[in-house]
Amino acid sequence: MLLDGFVEYKRREFCNDVKCSVQMDLNRQVEGSLEYEKIRKTCGAGCLFTTYQFHHWLIDKGYLIVKPVESEV
Repeated sequence: MLLDGFVEYKRREFCNDVKCSVQMDLNRQVEGSLEYEKIRKTCGAGCLFTTYQFHHWLIDKGYLIVKPVESEV
């Protein structure tokens, strides 16, 4: 859901901005190749960064985390 006047976070924007070594390796591969998928698994199982670092990066970059109000049913 895109709000007027806002942009959505782009996939791996944090990883590229902080120059994550795993992401830099991934950028050198052909997307979908065996080597790409092997490297990509590192991100899912053993990210080099913490959620704390990611969260503060989002704040520093001006991102907002939003969720719709739940309707009372």
